[in-house]
Amino acid sequence: MFVSEKEVEIRYAETDQMGVVYHANYLIWMEIGRTSLIKDLGFTYAGLEAEGYLSPVIDLSIQYKAAMTYGQTAKVRTWIETHGKLRTVYGYEILHEDGTVAATATSEHVLVKKDSFRPVSLKKIDPIWDAKYMEIRRVQD
Repeated sequence: MFVSEKEVEIRYAETDQMGVVYHANYLIWMEIGRTSLIKDLGFTYAGLEAEGYLSPVIDLSIQYKAAMTYGQTAKVRTWIETHGKLRTVYGYEILHEDGTVAATATSEHVLVKKDSFRPVSLKKIDPIWDAKYMEIRRVQD
């Protein structure tokens, strides 16, 4: 299983009045992790968009384990949990610098045509990218 890792410095603006990272910022970090994973594999999400495709989130699950605060550095670990004909599930771990798990999550995506929002298979538009996801997915058939 291939895991991409990306560090994110926690900014003051990402915290609430208690000095704890506001929960919605984890979603932004997940997007950073997903984009980093795609880049690490040699592909670009911007390239998909330029070709007329989008990959909207259709489901999201996140479990908060240990609060993070301003001044810390979060490590975002991202991988392909499952990948099928139309859906891809990304897995995430967000860690403290000492390795303590701050949050775990998954996000499920479909690939759609930008103009119609009709689902399309990644295998149809980029068979090499699809094959890579099939190769590295955590859950095999």
